[in-house]
Amino acid sequence: MEEYAREPCPWRIVDDCGGAFTMGAIGGAVFQSIKGFRNAPIGINRRLLGSLAAVKERAPVVGGNFAVWGGLFSTIDCTMVHIRKKEDPWNSITSGALTGAILAVRNGAGAMVGSAVIGGVLLALIEGVGILFTRYSAEQFKPINPQMEDPSQLSQSGPFGNQQYQ
Repeated sequence: MEEYAREPCPWRIVDDCGGAFTMGAIGGAVFQSIKGFRNAPIGINRRLLGSLAAVKERAPVVGGNFAVWGGLFSTIDCTMVHIRKKEDPWNSITSGALTGAILAVRNGAGAMVGSAVIGGVLLALIEGVGILFTRYSAEQFKPINPQMEDPSQLSQSGPFGNQQYQ
């Protein structure tokens, strides 16, 4: 099952890294603005300034962390595609597990195993939902007429029997 909507592998890494940074920066800005607003001193001006300061300080860091995860995941995924010569959900699941393990390497072997399991399970859930969604949407476009499903039912005959169209 090849994904035709995605870029080829060398460009996919850069694309996924940039997309992950953007997602992390936007999500980090939302989260940090709420956190900064709540932790600032009382007064609307102070709270807004505290919110802005928290966003400026932490949102790029969160975006950078997401970019590292996305870039590493995409690099491992492209490597798996190159080694296995096919694109399937197992590449993503393995990439999620290896990414989790590599990012937890400084915390020891136990943390690596735990992060690998979490990364693999998370990507397996994402891939499973994607497969289910694809199958569900394909069911919607099945022909209503059951005779149209079997190509052997279709013939070259005309509307009144075995007459050929002229």
